[in-house]
Parts: sequence; C-alpha cells; structure tokens
Amino acid sequence: MTSEENSLSFLLADVSRMMRQAFQNRLEGSSLSLAQARALVYLARHQGVRQIDLADMLEVQPITLARLIDQLAEAGLVERHTDAADRRAYRMFLTAAATPHLTAIREVGAVIQADVLRDLDEQEAAALLVALRKMRGNLGSRRNR
Repeated sequence: MTSEENSLSFLLADVSRMMRQAFQNRLEGSSLSLAQARALVYLARHQGVRQIDLADMLEVQPITLARLIDQLAEAGLVERHTDAADRRAYRMFLTAAATPHLTAIREVGAVIQADVLRDLDEQEAAALLVALRKMRGNLGSRRNR
C-alpha cells in the first residue's frame, strides 16, 4: 500500500464507502434504499426543512431529491407542506409511519458501528469519535467563513 492510500483522506473515504456498502447490504429486504434511509434520517433531525435545503444537506440535485421525496410520500413516510413564506417552496415532515423505519435504520447503524469499532477498546473508540467530531467542526467552520 502506498503512502497516499494510507493518508487520512483515503482512509476516511474508504471507511465511509465500506460503511455505506455494509449499511446497504443490511438494508436488503427492506422497502427502503440507502438514499431513502439517508433522507429519513436527515428529516428526523430537521423536521420542517425546505426541500431545497434538504437537497443541499444530502448533496443531491433538487430534481433527484424531488423524486426521492415522491417515493417516500407515496409510501406514506413523508409529507410536503407549502411554505407559508414562499408558496413555491415546500417544507418536509415525517409521518408517524416513518418511526419504525427510523428505528430499523438506527439498529442497523448500531450493528455496523459495533462492527467497525470491534477491535478498539473503549478509550480508543471514544478518542476516535472525539477526533472525528473535531475534524467535522473544523471543516464546517471553514465552510461557513
């Protein structure tokens, strides 16, 4: 393995990709795709978010998100409400039917996290999570400048 392959950027990208694949594999048999699961999780964190802002959060094109939300709405998991401040915009809300799906997503996430952290002791795992949160904060504060 070259030094580039062991760089922070490559390691994080590889771990992220592998975790997404593991998540998708564990979702097999579920009625949700990985993209739909991500949208539900972000909506759970940001109830009432505008559709365009959710597209930004998920890093997808607005038209891609519109199709995704159409599917989730058709399944009865999401509702669109017209934005009172802008009739052209929609605000997204989860329905009660999304709750069991979010529970399943959390359970799959916990299993994957336990698997990923399997060979780390408690102190190492805690230090890793603290470091990743700091890194996210550093990058987030740069983007907001």
